[in-house]
Amino acid sequence: MTSGTGIDALDAKLIGLLEAEPRIGVLECARRLGVARGTVQARLDKLMARGVVRGFGPRVDPAALGYPVTAFVTLELRQAVGHGPMAQRLARIPEVLEAHTVTGAGDMLCRIVARTNAELQGVIDRVLASEGVLRATTVIALAEQIPHRTLPLVDEAAGLSGGS
Repeated sequence: MTSGTGIDALDAKLIGLLEAEPRIGVLECARRLGVARGTVQARLDKLMARGVVRGFGPRVDPAALGYPVTAFVTLELRQAVGHGPMAQRLARIPEVLEAHTVTGAGDMLCRIVARTNAELQGVIDRVLASEGVLRATTVIALAEQIPHRTLPLVDEAAGLSGGS
């Protein structure tokens, strides 16, 4: 295993296997990777302790739940409110899937889903009603071209990609 926050080829293969088959057991991972069960468990424990692997939950598609509209909303905040309290308020709105502090014209970038454009307006209205939001700029996503992914980054970090 590499030092610091790096990963090696075995880590990358383990992560790839778990990404492809999240319900696979440690023993089966060891069999497929050609290493001892203890090696897989130790690697997995270290990857989790370092925060490289954050969980094993199901990946849920909001559209399949009836929320096909995705929007990215940039928020400008009143600076006295702070990012932490704003994130807590946004976390109470179920349609807000993510919120990131950003640089540039805005202060936070949120990914929001809704059932319809009209419902999206309602969600945005709830966001705007949060104390400290000065302005919101919304961009509606028309189609997902590259779904959320991390495996190419895992391969790059492990030195497995061709630099493409």
